[in-house]
Amino acid sequence: LNLIGRYGDKFKVAFSISGSAIEQFRDYAPEVLESFAQLARTGNVEFLAETYAHSLASLKSKAEFGRQVNLHRKTIEELFGHKPTTFRNTELIYSDEIGEMVYDLGFDTMLTEGAKHVLGWKSPNHLYSNARKPELKVLLKNFKLSDDIAFRFSNQGWKEWPLTPEKFTGWITKSDKTDEVINLFMDYETFGEHQWRETGIFDFMKALPAKILKNADFTFRTPAEISKILQPVSAVHVPYPISWADEERDLTAWLGNEMQDEAFGKLLSLENKINHCKQPDILRDWYRLQNSDHFYYMCTKWFSDGDVHKYFNPYTSPYEAFINYMNVLSDFTIRVDEQCVAKSGEETADETTPRQAGPENTDADDAKKQTNERDGSNEFSFEHLKEISNAKLKKLLKEIDAENLAYALRDAGEDIRDRVLPNLTKTARREYDQVMAKMKKIKKEDIARGRDKIAQAFSRLFNP
Repeated sequence: LNLIGRYGDKFKVAFSISGSAIEQFRDYAPEVLESFAQLARTGNVEFLAETYAHSLASLKSKAEFGRQVNLHRKTIEELFGHKPTTFRNTELIYSDEIGEMVYDLGFDTMLTEGAKHVLGWKSPNHLYSNARKPELKVLLKNFKLSDDIAFRFSNQGWKEWPLTPEKFTGWITKSDKTDEVINLFMDYETFGEHQWRETGIFDFMKALPAKILKNADFTFRTPAEISKILQPVSAVHVPYPISWADEERDLTAWLGNEMQDEAFGKLLSLENKINHCKQPDILRDWYRLQNSDHFYYMCTKWFSDGDVHKYFNPYTSPYEAFINYMNVLSDFTIRVDEQCVAKSGEETADETTPRQAGPENTDADDAKKQTNERDGSNEFSFEHLKEISNAKLKKLLKEIDAENLAYALRDAGEDIRDRVLPNLTKTARREYDQVMAKMKKIKKEDIARGRDKIAQAFSRLFNP
């Protein structure tokens, strides 16, 4: 607020605050919300939309993703009098498909990571567009300059330490003359948590705008302003999801091992029942359980990125995080079963049996038991795919070739495709897309054959 008062329209900034964080501010620190409201009234601050629960819903459920985004957009508008037009997904997660969903939800601009393996020789310092919906503008994080502040600022072993405003401004002004925008995206926890006050981070940030604004070629803009001022130089093609996490810039911080996949799969299996719930406490806990941090704590990457994971982790091990989460989820499932029923008064198709968590439990055993109890047979149906974890589903899909999978999914519902396709490997998804592109007329016996292949593999793996 002081910087805006000092520099006026020359200084702009954007914030992305999840609905879960807003709830905590409202309950425990209302003065924080008021400070953001003051910033909103200046007209120099843009508030971005994101998922209400800071969740991974965009990866598995288009419907849940849409509900959360709309709820968050409404919350931001009510609090700050500002209807978001720019979207920032959880952890900057993005793909061509997610971008398309975001555009369909009514957004003009989206932020994501300027990942090397996506850009290749291209620079992140331009405006791009979504590969499927060119109307959606895409702003890419300059990860080197952003991470110099967010992660390396206080690292005394870094060859550029100490980082001063003058040095950082020098790097910016020496950027390529064809560059149009430099996007600095950082976690809010950078300031005061990851970089403690004693490191000088706050003094650095206070001094930085003055140094940058001394150069007439540079000014500050919000994402929405950049989207209006610049034109995309090209589309950015991201067929598989990326994020801003770790060296790989992929999803393995949250969905990279069997514990994470099982926990997330079990949680999302409750979605149908939650849709029939009106109880505020159930909906509140549903959102809290979706927070991506829970799955981050289960990460088993202990190498170059491991220190970052351990630094923000309240658990002694990812296995402890998994067991604790699954026990909480088990209790939550019992509450959902007791309080959430379909409008007809009957339970929805998802009948996951709650249980205490432990490494020895398997979704395959649960799926088999539930199937036999429900219909007294081992006959396969696509509903079974909803009952097993992502890890088990991936194992099953490895048994099915692209052609038979394409046949099997031809007339399947969108919910089944949304469940299956994200669990394919990159190679398998590429082969599947190639088959689908060539597929024209298809016979009923082809569909039956494809589904029979899945049924045989399912029975072989899970119903021996």
